[in-house]
Amino acid sequence: MSMATATESFGSAHPDAALLAQLRAGDDAAFGALVRRESGKLLAVARRILRSDEEAQDAVQDALLSAFQNLERFEGNARLSTWLHRITVNAALMRLRSKKRRREDAIDELLPGFAEDGHHLAAVKTFHDGAESEIASAEISAIVRKAIDELPDGYRVVLVLRDIEGLDTAEAAAALGIGPDATKMRLHRARQALRTLLEQRLPAEAR
Repeated sequence: MSMATATESFGSAHPDAALLAQLRAGDDAAFGALVRRESGKLLAVARRILRSDEEAQDAVQDALLSAFQNLERFEGNARLSTWLHRITVNAALMRLRSKKRRREDAIDELLPGFAEDGHHLAAVKTFHDGAESEIASAEISAIVRKAIDELPDGYRVVLVLRDIEGLDTAEAAAALGIGPDATKMRLHRARQALRTLLEQRLPAEAR
């Protein structure tokens, strides 16, 4: 297939049409350009899931190889960057599943307790209105990232997929191999546990 034909069949209006045509034509320079353009973002995605630079690099290599081998399956419903993001998430999750996972019940001590009448045993704190801008600071962001990293994998990953990577419930459920309701429940528990950790660690003025 010529570059012109590939571009036409893909849809010339798509922002990645010309690049995809070059990739499908076997243009090594085009693939190198794509790697340089996207690898930093993909490494960040994989690192958030795997918490290891080495593992993240391996996951990105797996994802790029998979993408290269499956270019014909890319239908153009999203940008190449979005497609690569999804492949990288799946590659990272596959590597995570192959590792020994931490006990999931370790989160219980971070969840709020309830009395027999259904009320919280302790007052639930809320972050004040100005905290959002303060959390943008490097110091606060580091505290938040460290707290997320300390959550058991099953809870940490669903939080990363939904609240950081922006997957919707159905997408996160499919990536995790669990049902939407289980995904919602796990996310709720993860958010509660993260709130407990942040209440312990964030400066008073940021809460």
